[in-house]
Formats: sequence, structure tokens, C-alpha cells
Amino acid sequence: MSQVDRSAKSAGLQYAADENPPLLLTGMLGFQVVTLILVGIVLTPLIVLRAVGLEGEYGSWVVFAALLISGLTTMLQARRIGPVGAGYPLFMGTSGAFIAIGIAALTAGGMPLMGTLIIAAALVQFVFASKLGQLRRILTPTVGGTVMMLIAVTVFPVIFDLLAQRPETTLGPSGAPLVATITFLITLSLLLFARGGLKLWGPLGGVLTGCLVAWSIDLLDVSAVATAPWFGLPSVAWPGLDLSFGPAFWGLLPAFIIVTLVGAVETYGDAIAIQRLSHREQRPLDFKVIQGAVYADGVGNLLSGVAGTLPNTTYSDSVAVVEMTGVAARRVAVFGGLMLVLLAFSPKLSALLQSVPSPVLGAFAFVILSLLFGNGLRMVTEGGLSYRNGFVVCLAFWLGMGFQHQWLFSDLLPPWSRVLLDNGITAGSIAAILLMLALNIGSPRRHRRSLAGSHAALGDLHDWLQEEAVAIGWDKPAVMRLQLAAEEALLFLLERRSTGGRRRELRLSAAVQRDGDLLAVEFFMGAQTQENILEQLSGLEAQPDPSDGEDAGLRILRGLVQSLDHQQYNEGEYLSFSVDSTPLA
Repeated sequence: MSQVDRSAKSAGLQYAADENPPLLLTGMLGFQVVTLILVGIVLTPLIVLRAVGLEGEYGSWVVFAALLISGLTTMLQARRIGPVGAGYPLFMGTSGAFIAIGIAALTAGGMPLMGTLIIAAALVQFVFASKLGQLRRILTPTVGGTVMMLIAVTVFPVIFDLLAQRPETTLGPSGAPLVATITFLITLSLLLFARGGLKLWGPLGGVLTGCLVAWSIDLLDVSAVATAPWFGLPSVAWPGLDLSFGPAFWGLLPAFIIVTLVGAVETYGDAIAIQRLSHREQRPLDFKVIQGAVYADGVGNLLSGVAGTLPNTTYSDSVAVVEMTGVAARRVAVFGGLMLVLLAFSPKLSALLQSVPSPVLGAFAFVILSLLFGNGLRMVTEGGLSYRNGFVVCLAFWLGMGFQHQWLFSDLLPPWSRVLLDNGITAGSIAAILLMLALNIGSPRRHRRSLAGSHAALGDLHDWLQEEAVAIGWDKPAVMRLQLAAEEALLFLLERRSTGGRRRELRLSAAVQRDGDLLAVEFFMGAQTQENILEQLSGLEAQPDPSDGEDAGLRILRGLVQSLDHQQYNEGEYLSFSVDSTPLA
């Protein structure tokens, strides 16, 4: 049974999410995380601009916009506003998942087209966040991990082009490969062999070392840094938006939507991880927190599109820092976000980062994309790679590769489909989603019933469950056990719901599915209960109190079911359980 052990403590936790560490410690930790993620926030959009030759025109602008939006959304994640934000220290930064499609958009229509595509995809992300509960069986980690691997292998050719550039240096054309090799080896050594928190400095250490070597052989030009002011606004004008909605927009939109949703799935995972680390006593997952994190991610993407820079996402470094330091206080993220905002108004920092040589950028991106591929691999194996899920991953991945390299009958495809299928990320993602839909359709049928969301539904619920159980051979005691479990679960939802001023009649959506020797029952109600049933069960005393009727009901439910889960979302909640379907003798 899925329960929460109140005795389980978060190991090493010094400050929980709602606690306030001293200001000096808060500032130091905020500065540390900002230093760790700064390179990724700034260099990722510069890689995209450099690949299409637009860095000189828009480089200072995207640095300004990326830092500003990352800082604002980091503070939003920490201090949620209404349903938006996680309320936990989740740092936001530029997403490397958008490198490939960002380059495609800039090639097809420049900065205005890319901004419009990002805005459109962000609007879809808001819909996704609002329907997170309903989509949880389709946009699974299997799909998200497959797309992340496709993103990495699709963008690697661009990185190889950066590494192939060999400008003249004091060492001749061999200087650039030397710089790239040293950057790569230092970064890799720190990530793989450093102890404790030192490995978190791998990307920054590699870039700094590479730049020092490049400077020693006249490959690093910092003349623009000396003339740039310490504080001010970028001299480049806002790139604007392309509202013509031509063929290039519609051709690239599916890829932007899919990658945006994959980023949302990654944020989903980070929001789960940060909850597990941020409390002194383990609690059930609050899916409203996860929704809030995805909403804030969408706000960041929307602002990125309006401003004209690559979208952002939650950085897993923030989870790693909490695990390492034991400080999960949300005010650390508030301080860190404020630092990013202040850094955005420093043209000297922008000029310094734009001076990073291409071999250093290429080596840095090589490591980042390798990690992205590894994260995708970890996502698809997180819950165990079954035969069916493994089939989805392998087939979708190689279909994406086949279409990306035009190996699969590209000359026979109609022109309208080439716009979608010539992009391996889009093709592979569509294949993964369709395969997951097929698996859900092919699984045992879920029988559904809509009932009144009140005590009056108990009679109809009993009759319906009896029909379902008898139809598969259950005897009367087994049917009664199923009915009693369903009754206690429904009473929990009804008696603890917070109506919040609702006057309309609530409806209960019930579903039953056979799962081997079990019957799985799921209730959905568009209302909020005041507590999570898993937390209530974990708080039951060892010896029951005969006078506590609510306590008795929970104990009965716990004794009847094989598994129990309760997921609370902003739009309502899902309470699911399974009962042994073996007929009693």
C-alpha cells in the first residue's frame, strides 16, 4: 500500500522549505547556485545564435533576456502566486532541449519567428498543466525520456560543426582542437571523479579552463569587455514577433509544442524530487505543487517568447544543491532569483560571455547534450523498463532517426508531411505518443460511470460494483469487500471536501478496471479535500480509538485494499485503490 511513514526523516535536512536560515547563509547558497547555473543560462542561447550567425546582432539581447526571465521565474517558483509556482527552491534557466528547433526556427524566419513559436507552445503548456491529471497516462516518463534522447542526437551535428571550426592561433590550426579537448577533459573529470559538491562545478570549471588556454594562444578576444559598461541595458532593440503565421510557423509548431511538453515533464520530475527533500517528515506528493511548477515553467516560456530568447525550465542543479547542503528554504531561491535579475543589467557580463570561443562552446555543449541523453535514458528506465515500454522507446527513437536523416521513403512522402516528419524530434515524439495511446487502448477496458457527488450516490455505486464483480466470477463476500472499500473511499472524499463557495452539484466520475486478480477502482471528483488520505493513514495511532468514527473508517479502508493512492490537483482529485478479486472460499 502506498503510505507515508511519518517516522522517516529527510536525512541531513538543516532548513525545511518554510524555514528561514540566516541571511548570510541564504545569500551564500543563492550565490552558489547562481554561479553553477549561470553558464548554462547564458551559453545555451548563444550556441543557437552562433550556429546561424546571429550572435553579433542579438547576442547581448538574449543574454539580458535569459538572465532577467530566469531570475523572475525562479522567484515565482519559490513564492507562488495563486496556482502558479511550486513554493519550493526550484531555480529556472535556459533549456538546452530547444537548441535544435531554435536553430531551425532562426534559419527559417529569424528571431521574430522563434519568439512567436515559443509563445504559441507556451499557451499549449498552460492547457497541459490544467489537464495534468487527465494526461498522466499518455505523457509519461517513457515519452519524455525518448524525446530527450532524440533532442540530444539531433543537435549533435551542430555541435560537431562548432568543434570543426579551426581558426588560426599561435599554435596554428591545431590550437582550436587543443582548447576543445582541454575544456572537455576538465569538465568530464570534475563531473565523474570530483568528490562531494566539487563535481557540481564541472561545467563552470571546464569553461574557465578552456578560456584560459584560449587566451594563452590568442584565441580569446576580450576587447569588447573592456569598453562595455558595468550596468545598463543592451544596445540591441527588441527583435519583435512574426505574426504572419506562414508555412514555416505551422511546420515548426508541432516540434515546439512537443519539446515544450517534454520540458514540462522534466519540471514534473523536479517538482517531485524537491518535495521529497524539503520536509523534515515525509509527506505524500502534492500534485498541486507539481501543477504550480509547470504553470510557472509556462510563464517563463511565454516571457521568453515575448522577449526573444530560448525558453527556460527548472534546473536539476537546485535539487542537487538541496540534497548536498540540507537547505531547502525557499528564500534561498528568492535571493538567487534576485541576483540573476541584477546580473541581467550588466552589459560587461554579457560581453564577457559572448567572448567565449567556439571550441569552448562546442566542448561545453557536447557534455551538456551527453547529460541530456543520459537524463532521457534515466527517465525511461525510472519505473522499470518493461517489454511494452521498451518497445515504445526503441521504435519511436529509431523512427525519429530514420525520418531525421531521410532514410524512410522521404521521396514518397507528400509535401505537407515532410514539414513535420523531416524533423526527427517531431517524428519520434509523435510515434511515442501514438504508441502510448495504443497501449492504453489495448489495455483491459475501463468501465466508467458518472454519479452524483453526494451520499445519495452510495446505492448506485454499490449496485454498479456488484454488477462488475459478479460478471467476472466474484462471490458475495468478495463483492461486499469491494463495496465496503469503495464506500469508505467515497465517504472520505465527501466528508473532507472543501467546497470553497461552490453551489453547483458536484459529480463523481468512477472507473473500474480488471488487473489480473485485482479490481482497480478510481474516483475523480472536481473538489478539494482538506487532507490527503495517505497522510491521514500514516498518522493513525497503533491502537485504535473506539470513539473516533473517522479513524475507524480509515482503518477499515486500509485493511480492505491492496494498494491506495490519492493525487490532488487544482481541478479536482483522483483517489484510486485495488481490491483482491480472488473469490473467498
